[in-house]
Amino acid sequence: MSENNEAKWYVIQTSSNYEKKIKTLLEKTIANRGMQDIIQEIYIPTENIIEIKDGKKKSIERKKYPGYVFLKLVSGYDKLGRDDEPSAADKELWYIIRNIRGVLGFVASNPNKPLPITDSDLASMGIETDWVPEVDYEVGDTIRVISGPFAESVCVVEEMNNEKQQVKVKLTMFGRETPVYLDFTQVERI
Repeated sequence: MSENNEAKWYVIQTSSNYEKKIKTLLEKTIANRGMQDIIQEIYIPTENIIEIKDGKKKSIERKKYPGYVFLKLVSGYDKLGRDDEPSAADKELWYIIRNIRGVLGFVASNPNKPLPITDSDLASMGIETDWVPEVDYEVGDTIRVISGPFAESVCVVEEMNNEKQQVKVKLTMFGRETPVYLDFTQVERI
């Protein structure tokens, strides 16, 4: 495996409620085989929600994507064309991952040749990435909301915050204009 390859995110599908068990098994496999430089991170996206039971508030951690585990790993296949054959090292890596008990396979059109997730897809899923969306609008431009609860709304940019990667717009709700902050990934120029 080439040391100059950059680590990319891949997704594996798992049996229901096996995500933490698979993470533990993967960590043991990585340690036993000395693969820390190849499989760099194992991530199960979670969110904290407040549940009310018997009149008491309780904060619980819930999986954002049940049945899926994200892996950041170094693979040479993402540099190849779609018809190129992956290296023997890549095939062995994917074999090791797929044969962990509870792993159903990689999320890809061809499970034998998994492709990494794009940075824009990671950002839209709420997973931290260093990807910066291309912004082709500025204050005063008309934009359309493409995702979230205000999808398909048309509004005008009031303010932009490049540091937080957010845009402030005014949406008309219930007959009143309301200021709303949206991520750059949620809007597009008309």
